[in-house]
Amino acid sequence: MSASGSNSTARPGSRGKVRWARFAAIALPALGVTGLLLGLTAGGALASSFSISGQQFQVSADSLTGTGFQQFGTVDEKANHTAVPVTETEISSAKITNLCQSVVASFPFGLGQYTLRITAGTGSTPVSASSLIIDANQLSAGTATFRNIHIGQDASTLNTAPGTPVGGAGAFGQQSSTIAISQLRQVALSTSAGTFTLPGFALSLKPGRNTCF
Repeated sequence: MSASGSNSTARPGSRGKVRWARFAAIALPALGVTGLLLGLTAGGALASSFSISGQQFQVSADSLTGTGFQQFGTVDEKANHTAVPVTETEISSAKITNLCQSVVASFPFGLGQYTLRITAGTGSTPVSASSLIIDANQLSAGTATFRNIHIGQDASTLNTAPGTPVGGAGAFGQQSSTIAISQLRQVALSTSAGTFTLPGFALSLKPGRNTCF
């Protein structure tokens, strides 16, 4: 390893907020309980605190553990004001082992495709993050374990990840006191965090496809 109030609840410094009365929430089907988001609607939406590129990127990890998990549907906005529905996952404090992030980009002048790949937390010290916010449209895992989970909670009342946005009143949301995921595979559009510490950080830019999965 981004980014809603009665109609919209802004993050500090939020720009370009989008308001939709209803939209279809994107599911994370491989997480089991998260799959209940599929086909449900949410009232109100929050754009990311920054304009997203709209390009998807891959994130994988051997494990992710965290405290203060909450999730709801929302809308991000591209620089051209195109709205992009996403599922927003928020974790108050997270530890991630063997993190990989990759994005494939096409370069001009006949250079073709290159893959930007970042790895971290491959040794004994995991990646750590606070106020982690991930806007994604696909996620799978070997196993996902939630403690004290509330499914179908009004998204405007989510409170396990203080300092992060909440969903619209009457919208579908869920939260749990802790989360543990093994063999994480995720397709995301944005990630943000209060702090993001990456021990053993390594970055490479290589021709062709060299994605995380």
